Amino acid sequence: MVEVKKTNQFNRVYQDAQAIRKSVFVKEQGIDETLEFDGTDGDATHYVAYDQHRPVATARATVTGEGVHIQRVATLKMYRHKGFAKQLLEAILNDPKYKGETNFYLGAQETAKGLYETLGFKQYGDPFMEVGIKHVNMKKSVRN
Repeated sequence: MVEVKKTNQFNRVYQDAQAIRKSVFVKEQGIDETLEFDGTDGDATHYVAYDQHRPVATARATVTGEGVHIQRVATLKMYRHKGFAKQLLEAILNDPKYKGETNFYLGAQETAKGLYETLGFKQYGDPFMEVGIKHVNMKKSVRN
């Protein structure tokens, strides 16, 4: 069973999130580190999934005027396709912090679209390029 921890502080959990993002986005996908760490981390709640105390997946979420914006979803390569990102996203969707919110949205890398669809997200609009990678906008409406 995966354990999900969250933080809005620059503490150990955040450092684990940062390390996963560096590994996946900067090293593996070649995204410029200044674009990945764009100065907005302080506005977000950071989530990290741990498998046997090892950090394996991360995401961040921010409440905006449009709902809960989920970003920076990443899983370390050797832990992909094992359900960690899905469990992490379920923890965000069910976080009591977002009680009363009716909309969750994100920009998904096109290769990850299927994962979000299993959680009830639907694509809207046309695909677009961001940091050289094809993305699609997705949203999920919930009733409280």
